[in-house]
Amino acid sequence: MLKLYIGNKNYSSWSMRSWVLLRQADIAFEEVKLRFDSFDSTSTFKQAVNSVTPVGKVPVLEDGDLAVWDTLAIAEYLAEKFPAKMLWPARTAARARARSICAEMHSGFGALRSACPMNMEADLATTGALIWRDKPAVRADVQRIINMWGELLAEYQGAMLFGDFCIADAYFSPVAMRLASYALPVPQEISAYIRRLSALPGVKAWMDDARAENDFRAFEEPYRLSR
Repeated sequence: MLKLYIGNKNYSSWSMRSWVLLRQADIAFEEVKLRFDSFDSTSTFKQAVNSVTPVGKVPVLEDGDLAVWDTLAIAEYLAEKFPAKMLWPARTAARARARSICAEMHSGFGALRSACPMNMEADLATTGALIWRDKPAVRADVQRIINMWGELLAEYQGAMLFGDFCIADAYFSPVAMRLASYALPVPQEISAYIRRLSALPGVKAWMDDARAENDFRAFEEPYRLSR
């Protein structure tokens, strides 16, 4: 059976992508949670993850003796291993576009990711209002997301970005969580997509687990001193 190593569900946006993809696609896997204690080389987390990957980061997918790390590599591996699951869109042009926006997410949106770390357990609306007021780079990242999602939803006319659920929806699920947690302003059609995405069984299961963790990690909480 596949084995997926992840971090804390409330904080680990990268882990969420791969976990949601596996769960929503109904691909059997074993979850191995490596609790964040710190990211120092001597931390329990680093020692554990370094035993399965040379980069010392989650997520990591194990398939027998093979370890696959990096969320894009994991997504591509799963798409090749389970072609019947249709994890990428069926049409060539749509696949290319889906890969393009996943790569854009992978390397971009630094302002949003830095200012609004993922946290589903906290009420961060007040913090989000200050971020929106004071950080134009965050507003620019959100506008790009609004434009991207709006165009795809209009073109493919489905519940998800490319009609049916695919890797792109899993990949952007942590962004949707940030927009919701920080109550950043988005148009109605974007809010509706976030609600539909959040209602998917795979996404909802991650959210429920994240909110039940009750594992406050101060270094992941720039806006709260305690729970």
